[in-house]
Amino acid sequence: MANVTVYSTTTCPYCVMAKQYLTQRGVPFNDVNVEADEQAAMAMVKKSGQMGVPVIEIDDQIVIGFNRPAIDHLLQLK
Repeated sequence: MANVTVYSTTTCPYCVMAKQYLTQRGVPFNDVNVEADEQAAMAMVKKSGQMGVPVIEIDDQIVIGFNRPAIDHLLQLK
């Protein structure tokens, strides 16, 4: 199973949709709230170059935003 981290905030609707999508497909993930964790926010920006969320990290590959085709490709979902 892939190692998945979702960098999110509590007010981001696309973050909620991304987490629901992963949950519906039975993909476990770490949810990192970058509102509450400044170090995690800085790590997210360093990895992705993005300040906006969601940023989804799948086995060291970065997906910016809720991009289902990219997520599926990296997770090999059919």
